[in-house]
Amino acid sequence: MKEEGPRRGRDETEEERADRMWVELIQEVRVAQTGVQILFGFLLTVVFQPKYATLPDADQAIYIVTVVLGACATGALIGPVSLHRLVAGRRIKPQTVRIAARMTFVGLILLLATMACALLLILRVATQGGYVPYLLAAVVVWYLVCWYGLPLWARHRHTTASPADHPGPGQAPPARGADSRGHD
Repeated sequence: MKEEGPRRGRDETEEERADRMWVELIQEVRVAQTGVQILFGFLLTVVFQPKYATLPDADQAIYIVTVVLGACATGALIGPVSLHRLVAGRRIKPQTVRIAARMTFVGLILLLATMACALLLILRVATQGGYVPYLLAAVVVWYLVCWYGLPLWARHRHTTASPADHPGPGQAPPARGADSRGHD
């Protein structure tokens, strides 16, 4: 009997991989959707507060940009659900996962912009300090490190296969028989 080393990866078809990746993507989107929906709901109430009318034009413009970004982020992060519903049963799950992954990536970028604008507005209203741009920059850098820097570092540090074996945003899963080691 031939001894094999420790098995790495999964023995799954392209469709099975797409199903698994879809479930993982939807779980990830649920977390982001909750955050963006709470933030967006809060933003929608600000305009109805008495203090809103007293804000300088610049702060009102920041608010409007923030609300529009929040609406766009909400659309991008809810989009995969609608996409799946409209194409379910059409036997295009790998393509659906690829498109949904792109929508989610765009949604996260829009969420980052929304969070930055909301923080800018809040800090401008709450303080008169010239340190607001520095605080904002520090928080944006923190988001970039947490959301993109660490994941990209981990992918680079712990991935031994070629990038084609590990779909990123918008890439199709490899076909059965390809080297899929399950390092997702």
